[in-house]
Amino acid sequence: MDDDTKPNVPAFDRRMLEALVCPETRAILHYDAERQELVSKAAHLAYPIRNGIPVMLADEARRLED
Repeated sequence: MDDDTKPNVPAFDRRMLEALVCPETRAILHYDAERQELVSKAAHLAYPIRNGIPVMLADEARRLED
């Protein structure tokens, strides 16, 4: 097992990106594999992916620096 591989953490299905949009702006999202986030450049928010499931709540999102 590689050091980068996290055991027991489901992988994010990138095909899901085709169906998901930012709940604040309806803009497309970009997948950040390193941080395990879906990034909305339009809303300046990064939504976390926990256990392979995107958490699409603005209250849970990280604010992006400009």
